[in-house]
Amino acid sequence: MLMRTDSIDTFLQGLASRDPAPGGGATAALHAAQGAALVAMVARFSDGAKYAEHAAEIGAVLAEADELRGLALDLVERDATAFGAVGTAYGLPKDTAEAKAARSRAIAAALAEASRVPVQVIALAGRVVRLAERLRPIGNRNVITDIAAAADAARAAASTSRVNAEVNLPGVADPATRDALTAAITEAADVLHRADETTTAVREQIQR
Repeated sequence: MLMRTDSIDTFLQGLASRDPAPGGGATAALHAAQGAALVAMVARFSDGAKYAEHAAEIGAVLAEADELRGLALDLVERDATAFGAVGTAYGLPKDTAEAKAARSRAIAAALAEASRVPVQVIALAGRVVRLAERLRPIGNRNVITDIAAAADAARAAASTSRVNAEVNLPGVADPATRDALTAAITEAADVLHRADETTTAVREQIQR
């Protein structure tokens, strides 16, 4: 069964169990999905004549937020698959020199893929934060705190994904792949900073 169709309780039971997946990577992607859903909710509450001046922008934000929610849920599943492939690679035989070499290649390839998924979550979280930035000044003030919640969820997604990607990097054999992944991981710092700025801006807005 796909995790995206599980109940919350079923997902959390799996998370709390000794099974290796779902784990932190899946929760990171789920954080991103929740952030996108919160942005979409605020956009849906920002309709009617009062928001007519910004209707096109709000509509664009809504469409992208709905798309990102689906993409993030796909990454929940992909993370579990990638993590499973790492375990499978480590379980390959190593009783001969040829088997050891094949096992090493399989591990390196699996770790590279296991790094690509969190890197994609970082990028997606950045898009969620940018949507929150666009919607905050023009969205419905009555639900503006959910913009902060969206930014914080995206922040958690990026922060968790950064460490999950970093832990796999030493095992990525190909230098070009490792360099590309390292460069992508650095984008997390900007996501965290912008998310914090968005939450601060919301707090200032509700205190006026």
